[in-house]
Amino acid sequence: MDPALNISADDTASMLRDRLAGRTIVFVGLMGAGKTVIGRKVAQTLELPFLDSDHEIEDVSRMTVPELFERYGEGEFRALEQRVIERLLKDGPKVVSTGGGAFMNEYTRRCIAENGISVWLKADLDLLMDRVSKRQNRPLLKNTDPRAVMEKLMNERYPVYALADLTVVTRDVKRETIAEEVIDALSGHLGGGRGIGEGVDG
Repeated sequence: MDPALNISADDTASMLRDRLAGRTIVFVGLMGAGKTVIGRKVAQTLELPFLDSDHEIEDVSRMTVPELFERYGEGEFRALEQRVIERLLKDGPKVVSTGGGAFMNEYTRRCIAENGISVWLKADLDLLMDRVSKRQNRPLLKNTDPRAVMEKLMNERYPVYALADLTVVTRDVKRETIAEEVIDALSGHLGGGRGIGEGVDG
């Protein structure tokens, strides 16, 4: 039997932490893609700290993201977001989930490229709309036709998200499944061989 098949989850996690060499795993993608849920699961599996940039922004400003948008506008919010993410990229390795617009900032993309590995969670329109419809705290979707807004965001942002180091298609399956696929992709990207949960080739 191929000894690579016997690698344990703990061994894979330890190896990936070593190969990250202080870099941060950064999740990018549209609202509803599952960046926080999957990011937290990946962090748990790899025994790394997890941080959500939107939560960090809210802690720093003592305001919610919708309140920041309403009071200061998107431009000021993006400037704060850039500063917060730049800070979060220091002192890795860790896992960070970012807001949907963060990766559109060229400076932020450069910081992520220098200090991290970016993972785009790519989702289709129906899945995103199903998820975001359950929450009413999406400033960019406060519109009479949120589906059209989401479609416009996909057209604008997906070509930029495609610049990420890794792309993992997310869909309506267990979070553990997507997290395993992310770890498999990281293993391949970092030269780590088989990832957690990867079965025999068939």
